[in-house]
This record gives sequence, structure tokens and C-alpha cells, in this order.
Amino acid sequence: MIQSIKKNIHFRTKQKIKNKWKAFLGFFAFGNLTQRAILFKTDKWGGHFYTPHYQLHFKPYRFKRVKLLEIGVGGYESPFSGGNSLRMWKSYFPLGKIFSLDIYDKSPQQESRIKIFQGSQVDFEFLQKVIAHTGELDLIIDDGSHINAHVIQTFEFLFPKLKKGGIYVIEDTQTSYWEHYGGTSNDFNQKGTIYEYFKSLIDGLNHSEYMIPDYQRNYYDAHIISMHFYHNMIFIYKGDNNETSNYLMNNKVKNG
Repeated sequence: MIQSIKKNIHFRTKQKIKNKWKAFLGFFAFGNLTQRAILFKTDKWGGHFYTPHYQLHFKPYRFKRVKLLEIGVGGYESPFSGGNSLRMWKSYFPLGKIFSLDIYDKSPQQESRIKIFQGSQVDFEFLQKVIAHTGELDLIIDDGSHINAHVIQTFEFLFPKLKKGGIYVIEDTQTSYWEHYGGTSNDFNQKGTIYEYFKSLIDGLNHSEYMIPDYQRNYYDAHIISMHFYHNMIFIYKGDNNETSNYLMNNKVKNG
């Protein structure tokens, strides 16, 4: 027990010094997120090539007091591993609060402006407690289990907790094609896969154009205003999808 406490104290002291040095160097990266990813050694660049997309979509939020939640700390079960991307986000959003959750205890990775909760991304009672602590979120990133069912269930619970004007991001969507994650490469329209699910939401962007009398729009019809698909990732924007039908407008002009 004493040995574990000493290890924790040693880790925190060493980590604090290292993180302060990296934060100082991060200042000279200015708005370049890829440079920060390299500096903080997160696989969002190199292992993946996500940072240019993140920079494009997150740039307007950079100097706002954002609340960002990232699902998954990284480092698997070790409390002393992971947190690289959280520190990258902290550096990129100097006024932001960074929250995260992980199935494993990652409390040693916490520092000022970084708060980590322990629990499952599909434990909705736990997620509700997280939201009660954080309040409405501006940005949500799912870099968690990547299991197809988990990704969908988590989205359905957390997307309504996202602020209007916020962005929900899903990483590593290639698992939609991997059987051991609940995906398939044989039937791209198989129910329950990540891409089958999110492709099914695309039509809702244009629900005002449906030729269906008395159609009742659902929550996603009303609140998804754009979706951006990249290699292995999806960005979903939340807002009020209330544009009227072009068909109806044209008819009014013709009949007017």
C-alpha cells in the first residue's frame, strides 16, 4: 500500500514537470493541432490522421470556454498510461475544460482543467452523473471501446446532452467492418453497425422534402444539421434543422 502511494506521488511529480514543459512548448505550436499531437504523443496523428480534420472543425471553438468530453483515456488498464490526447486538447483550448471517462482508473492522469471519471460508456446511470457534473457539453469525442453497439448506444444517450452548436465526433469507425467488434464486411446495410446506423440519419437532414403527408420528424431529424464523413471518423453537428422545403417554396411562387 505504502509502495503504491509512493509510486503514485512519484508519477504525479514527474508527470507534472513533464506536462508543464510540454505545455510551454505547445505555446509555440500556435494553432497547429498536428504539431501538438506529435508533442503530446497522441496517436491522433501518426497512428491515425485525424488532427487536420479536428483542426478544421474545432478551430472556431479554440479560444472559447468550451467543455469537451472525450470517451477513452488510453493506456489500457494501467493508471499511469494514457491521457496524451487530453493534454493535447488542454493545450489547444487554453480556456477550455477537458473531461474524460474510462472503464479503468485513470485518476493519476488528472491535472488542472482535466477531470476523469471511471465507468462504462454504456452505463447510463453513470453517464447521467457525469453530465450532472459537467453540465451541457460543447464537444464530445467517442474514442472508447469502438464496439458497434456501444458507439450507437452512447451516441443516443449523449447527443441530446450536447449543446446546440456543438459537435459530436466518433473515431475509429473502421470497426463497422470488423466482426469481432460487431461489424461486418459482407453486408454494408446490416442493422446495428456504425455505418448502417449513421447512414440511416443522413436522409433526416432533408426531412422537410419528404413527400409523406403529416410526417412526424424525430429528434435527429430536428437536431442534426450536418454530418461529415472522413476515413475512420464522423463529425455530427447539432443545431435546429428547420429549413423549409424548396419544393413548397417553388410551388408558392408558381401559384402566387
